[in-house]
Amino acid sequence: MKLAEIKVEDIVKVEGNDNQWGLVYDNAITENKAGEVNIHPTTYDLNGIKVVANIYTPAGYDAKKKYSAVTVAHPNGGVKEQVAGLFAQKLAEHGYITITADAAFQGQSGGEPRMVDCPEYRVEDIHGMADAISLFPGVDYDRIGAFGVCGGGGYTLRAGQTDKRFKTVATLSAFNSGLVRRNGFVDSQINTIQERLAQASEARNKRIRGGGVDYTPDLKLLKPEEADKLPYDMYKEGYYYYAVDYAHPKSSFIYTQESLLQLATYDASVNMDLINVPLLMMAGKLADSFYLTEKAFANATGTQNKELFLIENAHHIETYWKPEYVKIELKKLVEFLDKNLKGA
Repeated sequence: MKLAEIKVEDIVKVEGNDNQWGLVYDNAITENKAGEVNIHPTTYDLNGIKVVANIYTPAGYDAKKKYSAVTVAHPNGGVKEQVAGLFAQKLAEHGYITITADAAFQGQSGGEPRMVDCPEYRVEDIHGMADAISLFPGVDYDRIGAFGVCGGGGYTLRAGQTDKRFKTVATLSAFNSGLVRRNGFVDSQINTIQERLAQASEARNKRIRGGGVDYTPDLKLLKPEEADKLPYDMYKEGYYYYAVDYAHPKSSFIYTQESLLQLATYDASVNMDLINVPLLMMAGKLADSFYLTEKAFANATGTQNKELFLIENAHHIETYWKPEYVKIELKKLVEFLDKNLKGA
């Protein structure tokens, strides 16, 4: 694997946003300055797919020194310029080299058809970030941690089960994509799985015969008054986060319908006993997705060094951006990493 610098003209800009890297999170860095946190847009090849990533280096970074490093996996529907970038930057401000990459088939990364959500690929994305960051000058190979948000959190749990390069595993608002796609959110579609699998099978049949790709409905096309009627806080607030307040042109709610063929047999909470390193799982105390974190955490019997940390009054999406919650989450995450990764 070889890391290559991405050209400025290849970076996706956001209309009405003058950030040169297209970053849409609050208080994003706007330029690289000597002695401060810097961002390094990077590409690398992962199993024949071009992956586009951002690497953040701490203030005063010196390639001759040794630094702990953290991979940061973005949520379902997200891209590296949103919440994943926020936490990658904040961790760099606390002395860590961090990497956040667009998942294969998503964002700026390559892969066709677009918006495949295959667990095997999403987990491999996290292994690939570990590959890439381990090659970056100054990274201590023996002190690499994994962190993921929402769907990226669920996939980070799976990657951390087997990839022993990760010396710590942490999640925020973990989302078990397989369990939800199979049963519906809060088991709301548990009785329709056979029908939905038949549709996914027909979608694959259509694609291989040249009939095009079928996608799930795009919630970003909803009007605000329609979004307000969605049945769950996570989806209602997700609409405003992804489609309005922190929108990015490469972020998308749609997925190929045939992704369900792989998602239906995937469950991030299975084999959690294989995680034998320090584990931190954070979630909003009022999040309607909390049951997903709770189940995975309960199955993590392979480590005694584990903690479930709840953010008072927070819903799922609010943990991504609300300053008062981000401050609490970051404090907890840094304490966890400083003790178990940087201090290891």
